[in-house]
Amino acid sequence: MAVQKALNRLLVVALVVCATSVPVGAQSSSSASGYDQPPKNILDVMLAPSPPMPEVSPTQDAILLVSWQDYPPVSRVATPFLRLAGVRVEPKNHSKHDTPGGYGITPCASNFELVRIADGAQIHIVLPAGACPGEPMWAADGKRFAFVNIALKSVELWIGNAPTGEVHRIPEVRLNPMFDDEMKWMPDQKTLLVKLVPKGMGAPPPAPVAPIGPSIQETEGAKGQSSTYENRDTLGNTHDEDVFDFFAASQLALVNVSTGTITPIGKTGNYESLDPAPDGQHILVTAIHKPYSYLTTYDRFPKEVEVWDVSQPSHVLTHTIASLPLADRVPIRGVPEGPRDFSWRATDPATLVWAEALDGGDWNVNVPSRDKIMLLTAPFTGSPAEITRTEQRYVDFSWSDQPNLALLTEYDNNRHWRKSFLINVDDLQQKPRLLWDLSTDEKYKNPGAPVRRQLANGSWIIRKDGDSIYLGGIGASPDGDRPFLDRLNLTTLKSERLFRCDKTSYERFFSFTGSDPQSFLTWHQSPADPPNAFRRTLGKSLDALPGEASFASTSVAITHIPDPTPAVRAIKKRLVKYKRDDGLDLSFTLYTPPGYQEGTRVPTILYAYPLDYADASTAGQVEGSQETFTQLRRYRLLLLAGYAIIDNAAFPIIGDPKKAYDTYLDQLVADAKAAVDEAVRLGVADPDRIGVTGHSHGALMTANLVAHSDLFRAGVATSGSFNKTLTPFGFQNERRSVWEATDVYLKVSPFFFADKLKTPLLLMHGAEDANPGTTPLQSNKLYEAIRGNGGTARLVVLPHEPHLYTAMESNEQMVYEMLRWFDKYVKNAPPRPGAGTR
Repeated sequence: MAVQKALNRLLVVALVVCATSVPVGAQSSSSASGYDQPPKNILDVMLAPSPPMPEVSPTQDAILLVSWQDYPPVSRVATPFLRLAGVRVEPKNHSKHDTPGGYGITPCASNFELVRIADGAQIHIVLPAGACPGEPMWAADGKRFAFVNIALKSVELWIGNAPTGEVHRIPEVRLNPMFDDEMKWMPDQKTLLVKLVPKGMGAPPPAPVAPIGPSIQETEGAKGQSSTYENRDTLGNTHDEDVFDFFAASQLALVNVSTGTITPIGKTGNYESLDPAPDGQHILVTAIHKPYSYLTTYDRFPKEVEVWDVSQPSHVLTHTIASLPLADRVPIRGVPEGPRDFSWRATDPATLVWAEALDGGDWNVNVPSRDKIMLLTAPFTGSPAEITRTEQRYVDFSWSDQPNLALLTEYDNNRHWRKSFLINVDDLQQKPRLLWDLSTDEKYKNPGAPVRRQLANGSWIIRKDGDSIYLGGIGASPDGDRPFLDRLNLTTLKSERLFRCDKTSYERFFSFTGSDPQSFLTWHQSPADPPNAFRRTLGKSLDALPGEASFASTSVAITHIPDPTPAVRAIKKRLVKYKRDDGLDLSFTLYTPPGYQEGTRVPTILYAYPLDYADASTAGQVEGSQETFTQLRRYRLLLLAGYAIIDNAAFPIIGDPKKAYDTYLDQLVADAKAAVDEAVRLGVADPDRIGVTGHSHGALMTANLVAHSDLFRAGVATSGSFNKTLTPFGFQNERRSVWEATDVYLKVSPFFFADKLKTPLLLMHGAEDANPGTTPLQSNKLYEAIRGNGGTARLVVLPHEPHLYTAMESNEQMVYEMLRWFDKYVKNAPPRPGAGTR
């Protein structure tokens, strides 16, 4: 039934609009498709390609510049798919329809360019006509790269030759990307471990002509709090289970990329994840099996975690590490009991590390240690050894050049806090040494992340020179982000700043160019200059101010990517800092339209996404940079229609993480009022012509602001959640259930205030939104509530779209709708009495 339901559903989805007038500024399309388009000056910018992104080879001698298709046609987004326990699969070619979590359609690369770092020489890589390539994956020796290509009838495996730029398909390979990990380089860097669609599968199980029986679920008294998933995406009956098994089945194989030889290993199974050990002989394999749940998605299904010895592919030896039961009763924000978070020790041939909860996986339980960390070495026949315990939840290990030295990180969700320790896993008598101890909300003091390098076998380790490691970070500061590169001495724990971006650009470290730390690559951009790769060389030491670079450096451009939208350079932006009524420091980026004259008040749109903070001391820190290359997408395109944008306004919600939403509404309105007042004080925003917009959690913000304040003339809420009682076991960072915090759930839900919601509100939603908290029902019901209470609203449901709108036609419609709505109710709205808070 799952197959037939999917086909039927895709035939009936329609574009829903609840108003028909077209104002000046937005244009109705003459296309028979029924979609509308914004004006040509906006459309031209939308159609311009985005700058490519760099992928550096592990040997640090070449860069792959990967350009991505910004907006695929709606015909691709509309490809029929099946909902299979949290995965959306296209049956015609076995591909994944969307990204993990259903946030967007699986993207296609549009272009590959290979750039030699030594001289900047560039090779254009000729991709197959009509190709949909995925992200390239470099081999550790830098000689090849692999990528998938989503073809009409299969997901193909392609190999690129780095010296020549030539690419070719490996024949007879049909990949199964249903659970990801469909290809991994083996440590010899000549072989790929792949998941294949088994041969001779035939057609999927046919849907029964008549129901084979009822769908039955039963609970017998045990608590089962879990996230609320769309019923459409979970399994619902035994036929769904059969279809899930059909598409989940994979045959593991080793592919020699030089000869194209395919060597199957093991039996066909529902393999979720694969991870080769550094020795190339062992593979960590996780397989899903029954009994399945009709409440949760596949990641909570029962699993067998095994290590396979593939030294003799025709006779695979398996060692069971863990048999994990169905995990459908995990505490909110908790972790399953039993072994989890498996990984290989990068500096050993075959040593497995994992964590196990000591608190039942529940953050609310007070225990001396939340996790214990276990270790087991080949041949995996003995008992695992406990190497340490973490006071809070285990995050990961990062291994270093020094074989016995690792970086262990843990996280406290109750405080938004992390600690990192230097630990000698071979000497358990040696106490771990605390390296970092700070709030995860702390931006200004964030030390950055260790720079890693790839070993010849493909394992990643922290780059260590003598007693020092290197740290790259975004460099948040009161003036905005200024990325840096530091060298940290692990003996003295003192660091020196090798490089810091200046105040007129945004330039981040992204790779060394070899073993010499004096030379490295940066990705440089400014409001006027598109992103490009530069090679920097350190020079003499400087008598620097605190936080600034201790060395002079010179730079040479490696790439020369042109500006795709010169007309956008007329747009100006600046950092604006101000205070909330309670004295909290806040900030936003203020964009002004082309040709703007200082002191002129113009219609303005506020965009924000509220974030939760455990402490006020970090909530007001400046985030982001005003020195990035200006690109216009979504609501920012309205700058070309004469609007100013209050962008990424800080909207902190501060409080104990266990009950932060107790004061959500008060803080939300205070955040908005502070931003609006400042934009008005600057002489840019017209107080009678301000709109507000937000996406997802920002859409909830938008609906609440137009319901509970008079600051805005209109709102646009995209893919929102407006009735939190429909997600009764938690939302965002709220961990209490609706029965534990009923008043909170009701107060944050604008659905229950629809009778007071008189400010015009445009609601937009993707018809196939898979995000558990933002089903299309949320927008449908809020629209019905507003309409029933005599309010002003418009509902636009975009066919086939997930949580983030993907198709060109859908994005054109979204911008058209925003412009239409804000022109009618903000730009051309009649004056009104002074605004204030209700």
